Amino acid sequence: MAEHRTMQRDALLDAARSLLSEGGTEALTFPALAERTGLARSSVYEYFRSRAAVVEELCAVDFPVWAAEVSAAMAAEATPEARIEAYVRTQLALVGDRRHRAVVAISASELDDGAREKIRASHGGLVAMVGAALGDLGHRSPRLAAMLLQGIVDAAVRRIELGAAEEPDEIAQAAVAMALGGVTGSA
Repeated sequence: MAEHRTMQRDALLDAARSLLSEGGTEALTFPALAERTGLARSSVYEYFRSRAAVVEELCAVDFPVWAAEVSAAMAAEATPEARIEAYVRTQLALVGDRRHRAVVAISASELDDGAREKIRASHGGLVAMVGAALGDLGHRSPRLAAMLLQGIVDAAVRRIELGAAEEPDEIAQAAVAMALGGVTGSA
């Protein structure tokens, strides 16, 4: 019985990833989840009390995997500058990944404060990674700089997701230049 519930929950999460990837948070509805998984709509409520609960669970499952990929990319680099570039590029490369949609969905307005706090805490670990690289560069305020750098990444993510006129590689290059060289883009 427990194995069956786990399989059903995993199927619901996979369906949620697909719905988020295809249509954003508006597409993530319990009727759509039920249709995708072949479950009755009332059965979906046995697993999740709300859309926010689905998003929170996706973040709890997917964010650590996503963060591990960023961490591994950074760890493979020898210099602080290369680690910072890996931090930016890896996150931007993950934009098309279905798991990323769940992480982006954390900004959905229906998330309660508790869920937002859990997700912020998880995200803090990601920012701490780049903060360490900024500290290695001798930055006076590595934590603040890391949070601002994440803002650059977030803006680049939005630009890619909106299907901006620039190619994703061009957006990534501009984000790396901004991260390493500031507004002069000298890096």
